[in-house]
Amino acid sequence: MSETSAHTHHGIDYIELAVTDLDAAKRFYRSAFGWEFNDYGPTYAGIRRFDGSEGEAGGLAPADEVSTGGPLVLLYSADLDTTLRSVGAAGGTVVEGPFDFPGGRRFHFTDPSGNRLGVWSER
Repeated sequence: MSETSAHTHHGIDYIELAVTDLDAAKRFYRSAFGWEFNDYGPTYAGIRRFDGSEGEAGGLAPADEVSTGGPLVLLYSADLDTTLRSVGAAGGTVVEGPFDFPGGRRFHFTDPSGNRLGVWSER
């Protein structure tokens, strides 16, 4: 991992909010909080960082793709394959991936309490 990376290995890095209507959600968050978005097609929008710096703080995703309730917390990993093995060895259950997405690769897992989280890495 480079010294210039804005990401912290195994730190909370991104949160996806489950939405049932992307356009309505964008209107709400823009109006209520002044949020701005990066659009990635008709079903996903990235939430731009609030301080104007590069990157995103989170995203708005279809409710059926995020989780069974609440936001999807994403951790960053400098070595996704090693983290994938660590999650399994610690008792987590991988429920999706690893898969490619525009920002890199990621997988989703549940912890022993059933919480669904994701881990991502740059390409």
